[in-house]
Amino acid sequence: LWSQRGHQSLFFSPPLVTSMELNDANLQTLTEFLRKTLDPDPTVRRPAEKFLESVEGNQNYPLLLLTLLEKSQDNVIRVCAAVTFKNYIKRNWRIEDEPNKVSDPDRTAIKANIVNLMLSSPEQIQKQLSDAISIIGREDFPQKWPDLLTEMVTRFRSGDFHIINGVLRTAHSLFKRYRHEFKSNELWSEIKLVLDTFALPLTELFKATIELCQTHATDVNALKVLFSSLTLISKLFYSLNFQDLPEFFEDNMETWMTNFHGLLTLDNKLLQTDDEEEAGLLELLKSQICDNAALYAQKYDEEFQPYLPRFVTAIWNLLVSTGQEVKYDLLVSNAIQFLASVCERPHYKHLFEDQNTLTSICEKVIVPNMEFRSADEEAFEDNSEEYIRRDLEGSDIDTRRRAACDLVRGLCKFFEGPVTAIFSGYVNSMLGEYAKNPGENWKHKDAAIYLVTSLASKAQTQKHGITQANELVNLNEFFVNHILSDLKSPNVNEFPVLKADAIKYVMIFRSQLPKEQLLQAVPLLISHLQAESTVEHTYAAHALERLFTMRGPSNTTLITPAEMAPFTEQLLNNLFKSLALPGSAENEYIMKAIMRSFSLLQEAIVPYIPTLIGQLTHKLLLVSKNPSKPHFNHYLFESLCLSVRITCKANPATVSSFEEALFPVFTEILQNDVQEFLPYVFQVMSLLLEIHSNSIPSSYMALFPHLLQPALWERTGNIPPLVRLLQAYLEKGGATIAASAADKIPGLLGVFQKLIASKANDHQGFYLLNSIIEHMPPESITQYRKQIFILLFQRLQSSKTTKFIKSFLVFVNLYSVKYGAIALQEIFDSIQPKMFGMVLEKIIIPEVQKVSGPVEKKICAVGITKVLTECPAMMDTEYTKLWTPLLQALIGLFELPEDDSIPDDEHFIDIEDTPGYQTAFSQLAFAGKKEHDPIGDAVGNPKILLAQSLHKLSTACPGRVPSMLSTSLNAEALQYLQGYLQAATVQLV
Repeated sequence: LWSQRGHQSLFFSPPLVTSMELNDANLQTLTEFLRKTLDPDPTVRRPAEKFLESVEGNQNYPLLLLTLLEKSQDNVIRVCAAVTFKNYIKRNWRIEDEPNKVSDPDRTAIKANIVNLMLSSPEQIQKQLSDAISIIGREDFPQKWPDLLTEMVTRFRSGDFHIINGVLRTAHSLFKRYRHEFKSNELWSEIKLVLDTFALPLTELFKATIELCQTHATDVNALKVLFSSLTLISKLFYSLNFQDLPEFFEDNMETWMTNFHGLLTLDNKLLQTDDEEEAGLLELLKSQICDNAALYAQKYDEEFQPYLPRFVTAIWNLLVSTGQEVKYDLLVSNAIQFLASVCERPHYKHLFEDQNTLTSICEKVIVPNMEFRSADEEAFEDNSEEYIRRDLEGSDIDTRRRAACDLVRGLCKFFEGPVTAIFSGYVNSMLGEYAKNPGENWKHKDAAIYLVTSLASKAQTQKHGITQANELVNLNEFFVNHILSDLKSPNVNEFPVLKADAIKYVMIFRSQLPKEQLLQAVPLLISHLQAESTVEHTYAAHALERLFTMRGPSNTTLITPAEMAPFTEQLLNNLFKSLALPGSAENEYIMKAIMRSFSLLQEAIVPYIPTLIGQLTHKLLLVSKNPSKPHFNHYLFESLCLSVRITCKANPATVSSFEEALFPVFTEILQNDVQEFLPYVFQVMSLLLEIHSNSIPSSYMALFPHLLQPALWERTGNIPPLVRLLQAYLEKGGATIAASAADKIPGLLGVFQKLIASKANDHQGFYLLNSIIEHMPPESITQYRKQIFILLFQRLQSSKTTKFIKSFLVFVNLYSVKYGAIALQEIFDSIQPKMFGMVLEKIIIPEVQKVSGPVEKKICAVGITKVLTECPAMMDTEYTKLWTPLLQALIGLFELPEDDSIPDDEHFIDIEDTPGYQTAFSQLAFAGKKEHDPIGDAVGNPKILLAQSLHKLSTACPGRVPSMLSTSLNAEALQYLQGYLQAATVQLV
């Protein structure tokens, strides 16, 4: 069954790398499959995707794709090949410890050709290749791709701006990570290398491009190309200056800042666009320059001081003269952000001190940009998802309102009193306008609420909403006088924007409002779940979900299930009904609110589950046809887990009715190989199986062989939940498997073998192995035991990491606990004479201090105690010299602090981090597994067990134990040991 050749045992042979010739037949085949991947019909599309996935390990595959994107006659195929190539690089370029799917000759060929290809391709393909270069660069640059930059910089001289912009775009995607990387010597030396090669040519290009803009001032097509270059150059400036102020840019600040200032004040009629929505090149360039100025004002204020006043003036003029159209949103919000970053620096406080200045900022910049425009109204009604993303989640798309809000916060840092006073006047007059004619003037109230919110919020967190508020604003009074009326209005569909504002107010200030007002709001929020407006019912769901997570005194939830009792039925009804509203079939906020309601209400939901589980499984069946909303799907599975846990806690027998409801859908998901859902399905199945008392239902046994298919284990996201599921199988049905599926045991061990070969997943392999040892009848695995140990030794020889050693120690000791110390010694010595002594001396004694976790330490303590006291070879062979050091190591495990040092080079092996960028394992919080102790109550205190076992040993061979102790155990350890003997009330003879 197993052969002795390294890791290649028969049930698990590594995939063979085959080569695909670069010929017309293969190009033709590839073209046909690429075309099928674009087919809307999943029965055509999925098999084609599967085929491409199956050949991506073949040599020349990426080169075939590059040939197609360069030479295919069909433009659609060229673009498709480019996208497929980029995704292939994204998945496979980085090697963690899975087999390397990109052969070395392919890597070399790709790096040799890709820059040229990218520069000579049309823009659509250029963008994909540029992304691919930056993914390769992220891994290989600078060490393994030293000539990348020089190759790019020489192209600046070509004078062809299609090529130059290709280089700039690639450089931008390569350097933009400098904006969010942590400082490290490696990063700094890379940036230094980039600056040495790139800063001067970039500056020369910047100057030359500005001159060309003057030469071609009347040629609109030339200007478009030149301005897109200037925008990219400005973005590169930001990335290269982000970490620190480079000497080169400090010396050349005059050139850069004078030109930036000139560009900010430039207005070329030819570049103005008629489009009201899309930002034009001029706006994009000026937005980036505002960002660059803000970066310098914030980080390098001393060096930037001489330039600051003229930038403040230029940006102020820009703000006062720019219209309300959507195309200016990015520019206006970046310009306001610049002012916000300047006004909160003590250096520049004097610029804003004058009351007239403050008044005019409030009047001309803040108030106009808080207004709810017709474009916002359109988004609210027709593009609700985007609106919610901007308004609720504060996505990266900067809105005018958010920037204006930040400016209010910035000004309040030094001028809270005057600013609050100026705005209170505005708020009152806006509310007055609204009161005169609500139907016409509702937008005034919207702006007033927004102003109050931005004035009142000083500090905010996702978890608690506003945590620090402006003392000068009475939030409670405003809630009672202006917010409650909108929440209480009987027609939930009237003035949806104001309703959404009111709901958001409750949500944002939930930590400031007293509990009785929140309780008053709950039933009102529940009724808003029925609103037709997507934004409104989404906000209602989100607000309820946030209120349900608030902590009250003594670490319970602020709102208790008892307080929810009068509304429980209405809440569950309305939540599920709102999923049926147009636009909300997969609304993640509603699903999260369902999950949170279940979790809060606990057993109060049991009576409703029979109806609700049908709705949840129906929803699951629908979304599994085409999973597109990962968060929604995640909360859906969490809600399923909660239904199972809460109901089965009350009555374990109900597990079978859940299986009846869920298995048909699960079967379909498994048969259609819906990759995104498999990790979830395995977790829910584990949860169900773990509830069964002690037998394994036949419905599970039928599935068992399918869980061992190698294809499932290729995807790293499946590994943790599949291991847990197999552990549940072993725990509930070890004997059943041995009796009725013994032919599957090699397959099970094959999974273990694959996992321990991987540095990232070896701990999962041990979880599986430990369950096999603990739950399988001993005779069912006798024939495989020796081979298991051989595999572990091969891995120890090839790469011995701390994580592997810790897992190995736990396994060896579990084996000793389960099969006895003699069996352990014999199996080691049967592999190689004296092997047992080597393992004790080289691994167990020096490394046991590294074991962490109470259960793991207990297993090691009991296992070592057995070796010390139940293994004759330890008493009268050459192993005897290891007896005292082993006892000393055990006392150390009890008494010394844990050794958690990790060798430097291992610090970077990510335990759960997975190769490639596939959605990694998505852990379900509510499918949680209890920590399992294989020893259980049999041993309460391992120190007492050691004392009792030593006592027993000493009565069997009197005089031996005390003499071994007195000659070589150190005094401190001896003292601890005396303590254990006293506690156990035994003596050594």
